[in-house]
Amino acid sequence: MSLTDRISHFFNGYDDETEYDNYDNGSSQVRTESEGPQGNQKNRIMSIVGKNDHSQKKIMLFEPRVFSDAKQIASRLLNGQAAIINFERMDNQQSRRIVDFLSGVTYAIDGDIKRIGEQIFLCTPSEFSVEGMLNEAVKLQDF
Repeated sequence: MSLTDRISHFFNGYDDETEYDNYDNGSSQVRTESEGPQGNQKNRIMSIVGKNDHSQKKIMLFEPRVFSDAKQIASRLLNGQAAIINFERMDNQQSRRIVDFLSGVTYAIDGDIKRIGEQIFLCTPSEFSVEGMLNEAVKLQDF
């Protein structure tokens, strides 16, 4: 391209038709799938496995002393881990507050909270299922 062509292109803009004139119209070969090697292509199978399929589900044990310990339990539930909480070393008012808070967390993640002892609760995310019967004496007591 000469200097005058460059100057005219600068002021007048490029003409699309003249741009194509500079290229060679040689033939190009397009290889189709049927032409390629097929020895290994037919028997190639790939398995895709999700990240969580091989991870172990965990149940964490907690014995909270103050209400702020409930944040750690809630974060474990949000990460898909179950929690067993023992309130035997905590006063009743604080333990009720934590149970109320964890009830909201389990509701938000479509989980479940169950009383499994006099002062022991099991909180599970939606991936867990809890089956079985509890002692009638534990069920009848109000927390």
